[in-house]
Amino acid sequence: VQLQASGGGSVQAGGHLRLSCAASERTFSSYGMGWFRQAPGKEREFVAAISWNGGSTTYADSVKGRFTISRVNAKNTVYLQMNALKPEDTAVYYCAASWGSGVRIRTVDFSSWGQGTLVTVSS
Repeated sequence: VQLQASGGGSVQAGGHLRLSCAASERTFSSYGMGWFRQAPGKEREFVAAISWNGGSTTYADSVKGRFTISRVNAKNTVYLQMNALKPEDTAVYYCAASWGSGVRIRTVDFSSWGQGTLVTVSS
């Protein structure tokens, strides 16, 4: 599956952004989806994941209560609503697809990756 992420940008601390990730396949609902991020000089880290029907979600502790992952299978799209952004949220954000219906959090479990979208949060 091919993924196209969008919605990144520059925002001040406390602001919000919504990332989108559009998938190319009509079998989108067969994939668990996730968002990861990578800050300069750091390893890629898990942010949020969602099951095939949106019934299960999980978040990294660092974003819990501020970020919300959701999906609309009819549009082959997964979203990441990011509120109360902090400078430490600055990173390139990647969406990823994992074949199968469940929630995955390890990078090795995801077979398809989008190109990344940059989020910059200034203090």
